[in-house]
Amino acid sequence: MDDTPRKPPTRAVENGMVGVGAVLVFDGKGGVVRHEPGDGMPAVPARGFKLVCGNSRSPEFKVWLKAELGVFNADLLTVPSTRSRCTVIDDKAMIVLRVARPGAEPEDIGRQLLSLWIEKGRVIIASELNILDFLGLSKWESSHHAPVSPADLVARLGLRAADRLEPLVERLGDRLDEIEESLIVQNTSRAQGKLSHLRRTLISFRRLVWPQRDVLNTLEIEDLSHFTARDRLRLREASARSARLGDELQALSERAVLVHEQIIDARAEQMNRTMLILAAVTVVFMPLTLLTGALGMNVSGIPFADNPHAFWTVCAALFLLSLGIIWWMRGRRWL
Repeated sequence: MDDTPRKPPTRAVENGMVGVGAVLVFDGKGGVVRHEPGDGMPAVPARGFKLVCGNSRSPEFKVWLKAELGVFNADLLTVPSTRSRCTVIDDKAMIVLRVARPGAEPEDIGRQLLSLWIEKGRVIIASELNILDFLGLSKWESSHHAPVSPADLVARLGLRAADRLEPLVERLGDRLDEIEESLIVQNTSRAQGKLSHLRRTLISFRRLVWPQRDVLNTLEIEDLSHFTARDRLRLREASARSARLGDELQALSERAVLVHEQIIDARAEQMNRTMLILAAVTVVFMPLTLLTGALGMNVSGIPFADNPHAFWTVCAALFLLSLGIIWWMRGRRWL
């Protein structure tokens, strides 16, 4: 069986409608039009740009990418990556963002890759995400508030990614609050396990947020000729949003360290209290043990050996001695 990807139809190649994707044309004034596979060649306004979305796993889309961008650039766009990054080639840029999947949990956010190719008048997105739902296309069409430039589109993608992460970060904060409350009731054993799991999750989130901030910062400062001052401002705003999430994660990490120190202090205090009790018991019973050992020697001359009331007399004396030792220790504030 021949597994060689078949070349898509010419009409589909012209439209960019390859794989399971879509073509959107932005007029640069807030308007957007979606073109279907059967439509003619989309005309891009002078101030606008075209967005081509495709599935990064689609063989037909990969063939189209290689024809449009070359084999090397197409592979950069479709090969899975473990980190967000920004690469500038001549007057073009290739961006990789990692986005949390919808309905994700803090323990399993299910990162999904979002790869973009940016050039003057065109943006190509290769991802397994439902890009149209992720972007909120229906709202743009109804409100006439679509991106006006490729950089504006990237900034909004960064904001959408931050929107998905923000409730997860808030949930992590709530869990840290619950751990702190459990420490109030001295339940340190359960708090330790939950805190360790939370700290691992925070590290994972920081690895996701900080590179995204760096990507937006890098794109902002790069000398791309088709970026305007407004574009750079939008990218700076999106970067600041990611930076705020990173700061919240950093604050949660610092709080987690403080909570960990509280757990250690609570355990140390409990251990000290236990050792104090054991030491007090030892101090009380040491002289009692000495006396009973002396009276229990199997030699002649033991006092009161023939007295029938000697046993209870000695017990009473030992009891009074133990009370005296306890009173003395309390007077020294050792108990």
